[in-house]
Amino acid sequence: MNLKDYFENTMGTGVLATADGDGRVDAAIYARPHILEDGGIAFIMLDRLTHKNLETNPYATFLFMENGEGYRGLRLFLKKLREETDAERIASLSRRCPGNSEAGGTKFLVVFKLEKILNLIGPDKPDIRA
Repeated sequence: MNLKDYFENTMGTGVLATADGDGRVDAAIYARPHILEDGGIAFIMLDRLTHKNLETNPYATFLFMENGEGYRGLRLFLKKLREETDAERIASLSRRCPGNSEAGGTKFLVVFKLEKILNLIGPDKPDIRA
């Protein structure tokens, strides 16, 4: 299975962890990432703490725990490549209904490179291709 199929077909809860330039850590609940055609892994975010941290430290980890019994899921180790503010592109990727946003402000499409992938628990690599 590839990463795009995994995230399109697997429900669960995701946490994106970042740290600022001084190493102060933050973690926030995030939806499943978008896997772009160029292989980038993207999240839509507002200009809040997670986005601010990525301005001074490009590294993040996304922990995804699958719904169901047990502890199954993935850990994605990421490095920020770029960000976009094209509202039409962001709207096309949004999984929520257009115009039904609980928070206003500029939205960013932050694109990462996958540096490493591990199972949720243990040091093993999953049987999932990037």
